[in-house]
Amino acid sequence: LAFCRARIVRVPKGPLIRVMGTEVVIPCSVSDYDGPSEQNFDWEFSRETDFVRIVSTWDSTFTSEEYQKRVGHGDIKLRRSSNDAVELVIRNIQPTDQGRYKCSTPSTDATVQGNYDAEVQVKVISDGLSVSGSKARSSMSLKLSEGDSIKLRCSAITTSPEHTHLHVTWQIKSGSTWRDILSLTHEGKFQPGPGYEERYRNGDIRLDTGVNDTYRLSVSQASSVDGGAYRCLVSEWVRGADSSWQKIQEKSVEIASVAIQRTDVVISTSNVSVTERDSLDLTCNITTDRSGIFQAEVMWYFSASPDDTLSDAQVLLSMDRDSVVSDSTLISLSHVDRNSYRLLVRDADVEDSGYYFCQAAVWVPLHNGSWHKVVERTSAPVSVVVTALEPDYEVFLNASKTPKFSDDPTELNCMITNAQDTEANIRFTVSWYYRKRLRSDDVVTEELLATMDADWTLLLGDRSRERTQNGEIIFSKKAVDTFSLRIQWTSENDRGDYFCVISAWSRHRNNSWVKSKDVTSASVSIFWATQDYTLTVEAVKLKPFFVAGHTFEMTCKVSSKNIKTPRYSVLITAEKPLTDQSNPNGTTRIISLNQDSVVRLEDWTDQTRVDGVVLEKVQENEFRYRMYQTQISDAGLYRCVVTAWSPGGGGMWREAVNGLSNPIQIDFQTSGPVFNVSVHSDSPTIYQGELADLLCIVTTEGMALEPDDMSFDVSWFAVRSFALDREPVLLASLDRRGIVTQSRRNGSSDLSLERISPLEFRLRVHGCEDHDFGNHYCVVTPWVRSATGVWQREPDIKAKPIFLSVKMDVLNAFKYPLLIGIGLATVIGLLSCLIGYCSSRWCCKKEVQETRRERRRLMSMEMD
Repeated sequence: LAFCRARIVRVPKGPLIRVMGTEVVIPCSVSDYDGPSEQNFDWEFSRETDFVRIVSTWDSTFTSEEYQKRVGHGDIKLRRSSNDAVELVIRNIQPTDQGRYKCSTPSTDATVQGNYDAEVQVKVISDGLSVSGSKARSSMSLKLSEGDSIKLRCSAITTSPEHTHLHVTWQIKSGSTWRDILSLTHEGKFQPGPGYEERYRNGDIRLDTGVNDTYRLSVSQASSVDGGAYRCLVSEWVRGADSSWQKIQEKSVEIASVAIQRTDVVISTSNVSVTERDSLDLTCNITTDRSGIFQAEVMWYFSASPDDTLSDAQVLLSMDRDSVVSDSTLISLSHVDRNSYRLLVRDADVEDSGYYFCQAAVWVPLHNGSWHKVVERTSAPVSVVVTALEPDYEVFLNASKTPKFSDDPTELNCMITNAQDTEANIRFTVSWYYRKRLRSDDVVTEELLATMDADWTLLLGDRSRERTQNGEIIFSKKAVDTFSLRIQWTSENDRGDYFCVISAWSRHRNNSWVKSKDVTSASVSIFWATQDYTLTVEAVKLKPFFVAGHTFEMTCKVSSKNIKTPRYSVLITAEKPLTDQSNPNGTTRIISLNQDSVVRLEDWTDQTRVDGVVLEKVQENEFRYRMYQTQISDAGLYRCVVTAWSPGGGGMWREAVNGLSNPIQIDFQTSGPVFNVSVHSDSPTIYQGELADLLCIVTTEGMALEPDDMSFDVSWFAVRSFALDREPVLLASLDRRGIVTQSRRNGSSDLSLERISPLEFRLRVHGCEDHDFGNHYCVVTPWVRSATGVWQREPDIKAKPIFLSVKMDVLNAFKYPLLIGIGLATVIGLLSCLIGYCSSRWCCKKEVQETRRERRRLMSMEMD
């Protein structure tokens, strides 16, 4: 490819046909050259044979004397378009400029290859194109109304000896620039200008050719954008040697100046404010200078927002071009004069507030008798405010019942006073609000308790919903002008400020109710001073000295403060000594009496003395406790636990405060025997299946008693752990009457409990299992018969536990399985031997005949 590279100088194919008096531009370029990127060019001209130098890019003395004047005046010049291309520009070309033009490039190549010049023929023809408008020399002025048609005409003809085509373009001047409307190109095609494509497709813009080389522009449905100066621009085109079209000249002529009178639709008034029940009067005016026959079609719209479109707005009334009005009862539309249309809304309502606008379309008659809509406009919206007839009234709030204590009732009355201008179409409703009182200056928002709709439907707030449904809060209407709020049982959380809002509702034409006014009352404070509840309980022992077997009496006197109509519930408790095993926690609940004077035995478990304790109400604030046939085990501290109750909501009682009395001690000074208990076992470690013997031994110290004067309740317990960290499990018990009670067991072992001597009790576990292990102990309750023959119960005595360990007997555990295994193996072995013997004896026996061999003695080798 490098060897084929050679310089090429190019000019357009000729001949180049140009019109006399126009500007001629002849381009020249060079390619495939060596040397610097910027190349120089020389231009020469020849009419016949010799070339005359015209101009050069690098030599200012290149121009011949014949062309120095034209080059100096700039009529002939070179215009560089790039480093390797220039254009020869000749202004006002003349017939003497017709001939051959040669473009040359000085060589910058290392070797001379290719062409270094090129020629083109230029032909100059006379100007035969003429463009004209109307007969008048100057352009005409037209004043048209919006929607009219524009018809303009221009004439264009050429007498060129060459075969040329004309390109006709209609333009409009808006501002300082000309814009294309519609063109008939030199190729015979119609081409709309930018922004006129849709109107061209709809047929509103046309370009027609007529006789005598005329070109007529028709614009229908003219609008304000069609106003301006119009001209006809004609260019002449010729097909070159390379079959491309070349524009050789262009002429234009201004045809007319068109002014479009805009048709406006306005409402005569701007923002309107009327009072309810008055009439609303609006006029729609059509502004036009149209003097001919036309009819208007008017339609009124209503919208709640000024930004709504026609599709979103509501059609009120319409009048067609024949003045036929759509039907409506309260709204009328009338034709006042040629360009005015009046909308009248009678008995205006608040719902009529909004935005009104009208739409008008102008129709003109055509020659065939039909009507044509030339323009349609929509007015700007007009704001209409209908002021409601507000009734004049005041609101007064008072408290007919105020609480002094918690749970007292509260009643508030919200009354309408000094009511004026209240018609039958006015209805009143109420809304109740609560505001909490704070000691600081913090702003507290009010909370809605309840509100009423126009149909008196009660809507509850979050604060009062549950209590209202339970009947604790009642909202009612006592009279036409009085609304009531009643709190059945006022609590401390209800303290605060209350106020009501009376709303006036007006009934509209469609029987709907719309709120027209709110009046707020002054607030009423619901508050009472609260003090801490005080409760004092005093316990008094009526008999300072008594002995076992006598009756113990104590009274509890109660006094309280700041509690409304209190009632008391009393609980008698006993704090036993730590040696008493019946209640390890130390405090026993004996008997109680509630605020309704209902007596209940709590933790009193002595079945022999079910009726041995009595609690009764002596006075409203005094209670007496009695315990008959006291036992030594009853020793301890006795108290009265009192709870004060106040009336609550719904007939319920609310706990107010608790009080505890001083202790009353029961202590018996006796010189009787002292009992000790111990647990003993000869074999604390046993094997599974064996018998475990546990002895509970009672010993006495001090005064000796006859065996018939003492008796014992014995209970056996087990703790299934090594560290006594689990709850004890009752195994069996033997009361002093000799009745044995066993607890339910899950294993296969069995228990027996018996008295083997007056002071010894034996527990046996038959067939011990592994779950029978653990710490075992007994609890003994001594009973001693006094000199009067009364049995006295002594405090419970707990023995020190002994640990019972249950082991597995490996020999006994495997003895029977081993014997069974050996026996089965022996039987199976003997059976196998028997089967083998029988099989070999009878089933597998064969007779084999052996061939008799001759017995010969071997000969020695020496003899052989």
